[in-house]
Amino acid sequence: MLSLIETSEQIRSHKLSPVELTRECLNRIERLNPLLNAFITVTPELALEQAGRAETEILAGHWRGPLHGIPIALKDLIDVAGVRTTAGSRQYSDRVASEDATIVAQLKRAGAVIVGKNNLHEFAFGGSGIVSASGAARNPWDTERITGGSSSGSASAVAAGMCVAAIGTDTAGSVRVPAALCGVVGHRPSRGMLSGEGIVPLAKSFDTPGPIARTVRDAVTILDCLAAPGTMSLSAGLNEPVTKLKIGVARNLAGDADAEVASYFRAAVETISGLVGQVGEFDLQWKTPPEIRRHEIFSYHKEMLRLTPELYDPRTFDRVRETAGVSEEDYRRGLLELTEFNRNVRVFEAVDVVLSPTVTVAAPSLAELEALDSAALRQYELRYLLKNTFPFSSLLWPSVTVPCGFTSSGLPVGLQISAAPGADLVALRLAHSYEQATEWHERVAPIAG
Repeated sequence: MLSLIETSEQIRSHKLSPVELTRECLNRIERLNPLLNAFITVTPELALEQAGRAETEILAGHWRGPLHGIPIALKDLIDVAGVRTTAGSRQYSDRVASEDATIVAQLKRAGAVIVGKNNLHEFAFGGSGIVSASGAARNPWDTERITGGSSSGSASAVAAGMCVAAIGTDTAGSVRVPAALCGVVGHRPSRGMLSGEGIVPLAKSFDTPGPIARTVRDAVTILDCLAAPGTMSLSAGLNEPVTKLKIGVARNLAGDADAEVASYFRAAVETISGLVGQVGEFDLQWKTPPEIRRHEIFSYHKEMLRLTPELYDPRTFDRVRETAGVSEEDYRRGLLELTEFNRNVRVFEAVDVVLSPTVTVAAPSLAELEALDSAALRQYELRYLLKNTFPFSSLLWPSVTVPCGFTSSGLPVGLQISAAPGADLVALRLAHSYEQATEWHERVAPIAG
């Protein structure tokens, strides 16, 4: 499968028709979605209309940029005017957006083609992706396994070639976990880089949209098109040397990874050691006052809990109900504690980039997780799926995951690369350099062949 950049160049040079490309994606969705359940809503009429307009403009010499004519999917938390936004829940089964989210308006101005809305863990409140009113999304590398969550369908769709790229959201790892388990690239940007306006929230202090794509350069291209005005271009600096970067391996995040994940992580560190100036180890510290997430989640859900509790999946109902009981005073105190802790972090006085496994296990089976009760599922997600992504969300550090290996069962393993707030380019430069030094990103799930 072509990367976004390769696809864009073929469209720009008239070697590839946006209309034919969009039809191919829609055909793949029709063929593969019954197996993968990656899409909740498909928008063929909108997509073909946008693709036709893009083709006409490009043939007339009016190329808008690298997203012009590119089929992109959106996590079904993101509003598209006239299209349902279900948030993966029966609560919103009939909710039709009246306006585009800010990033959707940006995508439309860039000439992107929106092929549909992706499946997700209900209200983005879970790291497994198995809880959804539309049923669980499935992993393209093994359809009996999970994708991870909460941007479950977005990662599955990209890995299966049902779209060229997707936009997910990340609160505690919801872009990075499914990207890692599905063998693609996912980036959690620095706070404020991308607008959250018009996106159903989970916990607003930590929520951010983020791209899911086949390569780091593809993700950077999307970021450049969607970043806030005045943001420095990331693409321009992506090829800058990494030889002087100082790397810190988060020892306490790598120590309990399962054997195959740990082996590939060590190999990735060794590869990076040959690219950079210095590599050392340290124990990462972070602070996460639970009052922040609890208060923000409950504030959004309290009316639905009161009026229509039966419309939640029971597992989501249990989680949302447990967020009640945080006072405004405790919430404000939690925000102050987090701000003070993060202000005093000194990691980046010694290093430029932090490495860790993205997820400490390969994708478990759907059956294994479906057998767990609500409390046990939550514990599994926190212990195994979100353990290594959650800290960087709390620290508000930009983090990217790239493929770094495949287990003996053929399941992807992800490497997480994190940098200081605002230093997205530093993490992405190293991720790009690592990607160029390896071939893991070139593997394609057999189902997408």
